[in-house]
Amino acid sequence: MVTQQTSFRRVESLLGVSLLALGVFCLFTNVDALMASVSRTAGHTQEDASSTLLGLALAGLHATQAYAFDHEQFMSALHGILVSFWPLALVLVGVLLMRDFFAGCYAAYKARVALEKEETVHD
Repeated sequence: MVTQQTSFRRVESLLGVSLLALGVFCLFTNVDALMASVSRTAGHTQEDASSTLLGLALAGLHATQAYAFDHEQFMSALHGILVSFWPLALVLVGVLLMRDFFAGCYAAYKARVALEKEETVHD
């Protein structure tokens, strides 16, 4: 029975590491695409940058207007934004599956710190 629990925890930790790695990879891939887009914008003139900022401000006003007057459109847009963050869900599930691993690392750290304190007291 104990070996089954240990085996299950090991599989759970491996699954957690896999999901965590996949989620981080997908997040960095999305960030890479975003940075490529931003770097193209940053390479333009001051006039282009100010028009980009103006466009962002107008988009914010449009989002506020949609929230106030067209709640269905706002929720649809919010759903689209949340769907784009699905790699973050993989990272969170991976961390949750690895909680026993992190708890073991923390317990080992606490034991090492307590041992070091004990050694300094005796010296």
